[in-house]
Amino acid sequence: MALDRIVSALTAGKLRIALVGLAVVAAAVGGAFALGVFGVPSVAAVNNSFGDVTNETTVVETDLVVSNPNPIGIGLDGVSINYTVSMNDVEMAAGGREGVSVASGNSSIAFETDLDNDAIPPWWTSHVENDERTTVTIDARVTSEFLGRGANLTRTREIETDLIGAFTSDETRPVNADAPLVDDPVLYVNETRGRWGTVSEAETPIEMEFDVYNPNLEPYVVSEIGYDVTMNGVEMGSGSTDSEYVIPSYGSETVELSAALRNERLDEWWVTHLNESVNGHQVSDLRIEFYAVVELPSGQELTVPLDALTYEETIETDIFDEGLHQENGTSGGDSTDSDGGDNTSDGENTTDDGGNTSDGDNTSDDGSGDDTVDGDSGDDNTTDGGSGDDDGGLLPLVADR
Repeated sequence: MALDRIVSALTAGKLRIALVGLAVVAAAVGGAFALGVFGVPSVAAVNNSFGDVTNETTVVETDLVVSNPNPIGIGLDGVSINYTVSMNDVEMAAGGREGVSVASGNSSIAFETDLDNDAIPPWWTSHVENDERTTVTIDARVTSEFLGRGANLTRTREIETDLIGAFTSDETRPVNADAPLVDDPVLYVNETRGRWGTVSEAETPIEMEFDVYNPNLEPYVVSEIGYDVTMNGVEMGSGSTDSEYVIPSYGSETVELSAALRNERLDEWWVTHLNESVNGHQVSDLRIEFYAVVELPSGQELTVPLDALTYEETIETDIFDEGLHQENGTSGGDSTDSDGGDNTSDGENTTDDGGNTSDGDNTSDDGSGDDTVDGDSGDDNTTDGGSGDDDGGLLPLVADR
């Protein structure tokens, strides 16, 4: 009996010692976190690309690199990620992950977010109203429940188009009737001008002007000018003038035309635009065709295709800059600790935790396209953006008039 009491006392003593030891360790770890010795995980890099696209939704595929500067991993539902993509403040996609376990150093986390294609018309409206400029904003937030803290990464990317700029031209182009007993050209178009009109929820108008010259002895009447607009073969709009213009002999007249794009067709165009992707770049062919109804002095009316005025523009986009990883430390964004801690990326984002360096050589060079996130945490954890040309996002490549 005495022996049992001795053994029991020794066992209880060892248990108390173990519990005290665990309490000391826990207090030390908690104190270290409280004092900032251990840091909150942050976003080291984010890379987006478009995945499958249907008539209703577009999949945004995201590869996000979380940098954990601590010598131990964080698990047990300790980390959550929230993520949004906006274009001109129009929210295009939002999502995230809960219960993420991250090891020490850099961890790559892949997830998908659905973009509702119904967001395309509002974005398009904002793009045109903003002089064909769009700011793509990527907001990512990593929150550690264990630490009670979070860090944000915001990336912005400016993209710009000039879809109708090349329509403005002072090139003289003949209008031929190609009809019997009619001397060609019946008219000349000496100058064309185009600009966006007032965008509404239903349509995007293009206000056009044609300076028309009549080289003949008799005045001609242009009773109608019509148009058809397609983007990747999708019929975006068609119509004609409702005014009659008299072109005097050896004189000129300015003919006005408003060509309206139907915004309800934009989501259908968007599907074709992404389906034409090559190496992350999406391609569209904008085409505007015209015809004129000309009344000759004899009273004869001719419908004349204005082939010389056909407007074509090839549009290439790289909204997410898929050839390059967008990383912490590059220009155009910032990463901040939400509780006011010193977790700001300033171009050299290095965390010294015993050889664990995040973004030791973190450069984003539009010329080379070679971005590296290198976490030295016992393995070679490198995310390589490869090589790509930064064309500013949306770039018209060819303008044929």
